[in-house]
Amino acid sequence: MDRATLRLTTKRLGKVVLQSADAASAATAAPSFDFRPTGSSGWVSATSVRSASWDGRALSVVANTSNPVYSLLLTLTPAQDRYALTAAVQGTGATQLAAHYDMNASGHWYGHGEASTPNNGPYTDQPWPLDSGTVLDEAFGPAAYEMTEPFWFTSKASGLFIDTTSTMTVSLGEAKDNVAGFAVTDGQPLRQTVFVEETPKQVYADYQEIAGTPQKSDAPDYQYQSTVWNSWAQFYTNVTQAGFLDWARQLHATGIPAHTFSLDDGWMSKYGDFTFNAKFPDPKAMVDEVHAMGYNFGLWVTLWLNNDSQNYQVARANGWLLKSASDPSQPCAVRWWNGNAGIVDLANPAARAWYESQLDGLMSSLGVNGFKFDTRFFDLGCAPYTSDLGMEDYQALGAELADKYDLQGMGIRVHWTGNQSRGFVTREIDKGTGWDSLQAGMHQLLALSTVGHPFVTSDMIGGSLGQAPPTKQVLVRWAQAAALTPLMYSSTAPTGVTDWTTGRQVAYDAETVQLYKAAVERHGDLSDYILAQVRRAVGTGEPIMKPLFWEFPEEQATYTLDDQWLLGDSLLAAPVLEQATSRDVYLPEGRWYDPYTGQTLRGERWVRDYPAPLSVTPMFVRERVAETQQLKDALSGLRQGAERR
Repeated sequence: MDRATLRLTTKRLGKVVLQSADAASAATAAPSFDFRPTGSSGWVSATSVRSASWDGRALSVVANTSNPVYSLLLTLTPAQDRYALTAAVQGTGATQLAAHYDMNASGHWYGHGEASTPNNGPYTDQPWPLDSGTVLDEAFGPAAYEMTEPFWFTSKASGLFIDTTSTMTVSLGEAKDNVAGFAVTDGQPLRQTVFVEETPKQVYADYQEIAGTPQKSDAPDYQYQSTVWNSWAQFYTNVTQAGFLDWARQLHATGIPAHTFSLDDGWMSKYGDFTFNAKFPDPKAMVDEVHAMGYNFGLWVTLWLNNDSQNYQVARANGWLLKSASDPSQPCAVRWWNGNAGIVDLANPAARAWYESQLDGLMSSLGVNGFKFDTRFFDLGCAPYTSDLGMEDYQALGAELADKYDLQGMGIRVHWTGNQSRGFVTREIDKGTGWDSLQAGMHQLLALSTVGHPFVTSDMIGGSLGQAPPTKQVLVRWAQAAALTPLMYSSTAPTGVTDWTTGRQVAYDAETVQLYKAAVERHGDLSDYILAQVRRAVGTGEPIMKPLFWEFPEEQATYTLDDQWLLGDSLLAAPVLEQATSRDVYLPEGRWYDPYTGQTLRGERWVRDYPAPLSVTPMFVRERVAETQQLKDALSGLRQGAERR
C-alpha cells in the first residue's frame, strides 16, 4: 500500500498479481477509490493515507479524500489465499462507492458472465478475455436479464468477488482505458474478497466455496444426447399451427436426432393469457401429432402479464402483481419487448399458486411436457412482497418455480451468487445470425462456465435477433461447434427458413441437412463422455466446457485463445468460427490424437493451416489418459469419413 497515493498492491511470491488504479499514473489516471456523497452530484476521490493500524486480525486504514469533509475507512482482513477488503465512507455516507483496478497489472481478465459492450454485447459481442474489448454495464445486478456474477479472475491467478445483492455499475476498460471499475449504488460499504492463488482454476474453486456447486443437473440424460427444436428463429411470432407442424414433419423426415419440439412466442391470445390465439385452431391435435412422431412438446411462457390481458386484470384485482416501488398502491409497470406489463409476484403464495395452476392446466388438458421460461422475476422499479426480501430472493423464487417443470434442455436464466447450486441448464441470451454472433456465443459459454454454471447451451443454432437467416456456412459451423458443448439447442431448419426481413424463402441444400445431422449425431456419439462430465460437475462444480489454461496454466498461448476449448479434460475442440476452410490450432503439452487422420501429434506447439473444409470440425483427443480410448471409439466414424473423402 502506497501512503502518498493510496494504491493497494497485491503480490504473490514477490510478483504483482493485482493492483488498484493510481490517479497520478498516466497508465490509469483513476483513483483507487472514489464515491458520490449523499446529497451531492459530484465525485470525491481517496487521495492519501492518513493513518493505519493493525489489531492482530485486521488492518484499518483511514484515507484522506479530495474533499476534507470526508474520509474513507478501509479494512483489510487476511486469510489463507485471500483477504477481505471493505471500504466505507466516513461522514454522511455515499450513494455510490467505487473501486478501480489497473487491468494491466493482473494480466488478462475473465469472469463477469454475459457482457454488455459498446459493440452490441452480449448479443453479437463477448470479449474473451475481457480485456480484449471493453465492457460497460450500468445495471449489473440480480434483477438483470443478463446472466452475470460479481466475480472476476485473472491470468495471474488473482480474483475478485464483490459481495453485494444490489445493482452495480461495472466498467472494464470503457470508462477509462485499462481500468476496471466497480461501483455499488445502494449506499452500503463496498465489500470485496481478493483471492490469490497459483492458477486461475484455484481462484475459481475459491469462488465456488462462496457460490456453491450444483447439487444436480436439471436436465435428464436424454437431453444431453440430441437436440431440442424451438420455433423462434424459424417463425418468430409469425408461427401458426399449420406452419409449426409442417416444420416438425420436415425435420422428422431428415432423421436429425431430437427429443423435443418447443413452440415459442406467438401462441398466446394476449401476453399473459394462457389461451391459444386463432392461429392455433386445435392445440390438442398439434401436441398429439408431435407426440406421435416420438417427441416431447414444449411451450414458451412468461411471468410478464400485458395490461390488455385478462390475466393482468385478475392478478391486479387480487394483488398478485409486484407493486410499484414509488407507489405501492399500484402495480409495478414494466416495459418489455412485447409491450407494457406487470410481473407476477412469486413471493405472494396465492399469486404463485395461481400462476402454477395456469401451467398445470396446460399440461393436464393438452399434454404439454415442459416449458421455456422467458422472463424476469423482478424489476428495479418494483417493490418486494415484504421488506425483508431483495432482488436476489426473487432469483431464488424463480428458480424454485422452474424446478417444478421440465425445461427441456433450454434451461432458465437464473443467476447471481448462490444460484449455481441449483444446477439449471443455462441458456445464453439471444444472438444474431452472423459470424460475430457465433463467436460471441462460444466466448459466452466459456464465460458462463467459469463463473459457476457448467450446464450451458448456446443460443439456438444459427441465431435470431430478427436478422436475415444465417448463411449455410454459419448454420453448419454453429451446429458443429455446439456439438462440442454440453447441450444442443436448435431452431433454424437446415432444410430451409423464411427470411422475415424480406418475406422470401431461403432454401438450404441437401449437404446442409447432411452436415447438420452429422453434427448432432457426433454430439450423440460423445454423450457418454459428456454425461461423465455432468456427473463430475454435480457436487464439484468443475466446468464441462473450459479454456485450455484451466488444465495448462503454464502455457501463455492458452490465455488468449478465443476459438478453442476443452470439453471435459480430454477433448480439445477447435471448430471453425469464421469463413474459412483451414485454421491454426494450438495443442498444449502432451500428445494429441487426430480422429480424422489417426495420427498422434506432439503438443506445446501450433499446428498451422489445419485443413478444415465444411465437413471437418478440428478436434483432438488427449493421449494417455483414462478417457482416451472411449473418445477414440466415439469418434471413429470421423476417420472412416476422411478415408471415404
